[in-house]
This record gives sequence, structure tokens and C-alpha cells, in this order.
Amino acid sequence: MSTTQSPRTDTRARILDVALELFSEQGYEKTSLREIADRLGVTKAALYYHFKTKDDIVHGIIESMAAPIDEVIAWGQEQPWSPELRDELVRRFAAGMASRAPLLRFFHENQPALRESKAGLEFKERMLAMIRLVQGPEATFPDRLRATMALFAINSAFFLLKESVSGGFECTDPKASTVAEAMEAALTVALEIAGRIELPEV
Repeated sequence: MSTTQSPRTDTRARILDVALELFSEQGYEKTSLREIADRLGVTKAALYYHFKTKDDIVHGIIESMAAPIDEVIAWGQEQPWSPELRDELVRRFAAGMASRAPLLRFFHENQPALRESKAGLEFKERMLAMIRLVQGPEATFPDRLRATMALFAINSAFFLLKESVSGGFECTDPKASTVAEAMEAALTVALEIAGRIELPEV
């Protein structure tokens, strides 16, 4: 069976990539469908064939880029909770988000516009599902906080990285010469925080 994308699928992926680029550059609210179409070099009607509104595009972006989180959640829900599972969930989350830097940048810079949108609420639900898995059953409020802080330690690492001209990230901290080293440090901190979450005593 061929694994090549159909022209329709390829066009849809290009729209998502270009829209994410524009949303990140100038903001969700300031970007029009016309600008997305112009940068793609297609007509507005061609864009409408795939997406009717900007919200539809954002939903497509999140569905595409949040796939690693969905995989971690699906896997974690099938496992009995243990400290080993807790740590593996954090590691898998970190690995998935490290490859999704543009999505994090997009959310950081467009929070007001996305907070109550359907796509924003769906992403929030994903994060809450991850937190519940990491915190384990019958978690205390401090442990719920620890689970939340552990996951957000991964995302927060991008605040300390400098955005590059290409739209990626560069590390400017002399203690971490590469983005990979910065993310490794973020994972270390996340695991330190999560490491204090234990099963409740019976």
C-alpha cells in the first residue's frame, strides 16, 4: 500500500503549517484567511475547500500537533499507577512536546484569543488528562500541584530559549549549549517535582 499523501492531504498539511507560522508571527486575531491564502499562493476559495474558518484551522493544527500527547494519554490510561509509570509519563510527554515547539509558541503568544475557543478548551482537556495520569489515584491537592508543575516545567523551558530566525528555538544559556541540553534539564526538573508524588498510605 502506498504511504504517499494525496494532493488534498498535502494541501491541508501545508495550510496548517503556513497558518501556524502566521498565527505565531502576528497573532491569531490579526491574521486573516486572505493572508493565509496569499502566503500559500492559492485562492481564498481553495482555502475554504479545506477550512471554512480560522477556528477550523486552529482545531486542525491542534489535532495534528497534539497527537503525541494523545498517544501518551491512551497508553497511560491502560497502565496501573506506580512511581515508574509516573516518571515514564513525564518522559513521554517531554519527548512529544520537544518536537512540538511551534505549538507551544503558538499557545503562549495567543492565550487570550484561544482561552475560550473550542480548540483551546480541547487542548486544556488534554493537559488535565495528563495531570490526572501523573498525579495518580486519590491524589492530595499538593500532589495535584506537583503533577501540574512537573508537566509545565517542560513547557516553561521554552521561555528560557531564544527564538531563532527560522522559527525554531536557540539556547542562549551558557550552562546549556543546545536546545536538547535545555530540554534535558527541563526533564530533570520535571522528574524531581513528580518524584514527590507517591501512592496514598492505606
